[in-house]
Amino acid sequence: MCVLGTLSSDAAGNPAELLSAGKVDDAVRCLERRVASNPSDAESFHLLSRAYYHLKQWDKSIADGEKAVQLNPNKSDYYLWLGRAYGEKAAKASFLTAAGMAKKVCANFQKAVQLDPGNLDALSDLTEFYVEAPGMVGGGIDKAQITAKQLAALDPARGDWAYARVAEKQKNPATAERDYLAAIKLLPDADNWLNLASFYQREHRYDEMENAVAKAMSSDMKKSNSLYDAASLLSGSGRNLAGAAAYLRHYLSLPNQNEDAPAFEAHYKLGTILEKQGDKAGAANEFRASLAMASDYKPAQDALKHVG
Repeated sequence: MCVLGTLSSDAAGNPAELLSAGKVDDAVRCLERRVASNPSDAESFHLLSRAYYHLKQWDKSIADGEKAVQLNPNKSDYYLWLGRAYGEKAAKASFLTAAGMAKKVCANFQKAVQLDPGNLDALSDLTEFYVEAPGMVGGGIDKAQITAKQLAALDPARGDWAYARVAEKQKNPATAERDYLAAIKLLPDADNWLNLASFYQREHRYDEMENAVAKAMSSDMKKSNSLYDAASLLSGSGRNLAGAAAYLRHYLSLPNQNEDAPAFEAHYKLGTILEKQGDKAGAANEFRASLAMASDYKPAQDALKHVG
């Protein structure tokens, strides 16, 4: 337990719980004290890497992620998150720099799968990399087809998602849609409906996207962050902003949030929606709420300047 004198009683807890609650400032403060007192604490460096990942501070995320894998080179998830950090930095880098980083993304995802062939998230991320990346940095549809089969053997619904992504890359939307629907038939949870909605968004089939989002939200099988993901799809498409805002408010009202959708990011996203709706005061309040949890979150800092 990392209880700090500067934390409020409800914020104090272990770092993983603080990250799940979206209290990144508290998590970072706690973790920095841990690594200062124990420089060989691989798990704390890993959690620091995740915290900086959510803050979009890619250099810090990579540095702490590299430290974690150096200290403990046998944890699959360490390589998974390090690969994700390299991927986000590569997306913002120049072509030549991005190519070198993309190779590191590939190597880290591959290492994560090698260490734990049953790590579904690592297999999924590796498949996505193979689908999207060019062959010169390690990507390739042939490789994606292999990892899709591995996923299908472990989780048939995820396998159908992977086959759908391959079909999309091959510019075969009919087959992709069939595979997304096959995943829903196997497991009609919110995630699979939202995967279908994302496909419709990419195909500019927005009415069908909205219908799939509604199906996801009516599913009895949804995680708390499904509300965030649904809102992201709607707001990103400029559709049903009122519904997107309602989903985010519902998410933020829950007793527990999810690290996959940090509360500070949900406040920021809600603020951007309110700004689009012309509610600058409401948007400013949400951006301030985001910064109260993650004071170094630059998107919220920049957005507040526009409305505050």
